[in-house]
Amino acid sequence: MKEIIAFAGSNSQNSINKQLATYAAHQVEGANVKTLDLNDFDLPLYGIDLEMASGIPADAQRFLDSIRDADGIVLSLAEHNGAYATAFKNAFDWMSRLDGKLWSDVPMFLMATSGGARGGATVLEIAKGRFPYMGGNIAATFSLPSFDQNFSDQGITDSALKNTFDTAVAAFESVLNS
Repeated sequence: MKEIIAFAGSNSQNSINKQLATYAAHQVEGANVKTLDLNDFDLPLYGIDLEMASGIPADAQRFLDSIRDADGIVLSLAEHNGAYATAFKNAFDWMSRLDGKLWSDVPMFLMATSGGARGGATVLEIAKGRFPYMGGNIAATFSLPSFDQNFSDQGITDSALKNTFDTAVAAFESVLNS
């Protein structure tokens, strides 16, 4: 059974990206899904002075270990002003101080969603360009626009978007099982 971690690049308690990541991970046939929450990792705002004075927080290692121990990663990024949410960028920065290739070549299903028509497309493009340099093995990507109109408790409601999503899940599963 494949071990998959799912998480959102957001610290919102009601994160639509967490909803999407959790849903997506559970679409992978036969996977054991562990959902992570950025709020469960005590990571002060990164700064070199803090690192020099106090070292790297243990929760940065704990998060990095979760990535390394996984067979697959499902990550849905929140977009704040066209970039990563601060909470995600902070975790990303701390982990990169431990290992510059922090994604450890673990197959990744990378997504984004938002309430708007672009569905977090800008942050998704940033991550697609950056993560491979950091050990990212991006097996599939997906952007869900207008979350409230296209997602319900049953999942993705728009048939064209659902078909695109299903194709992305199949691509992710193919890499996981290779």
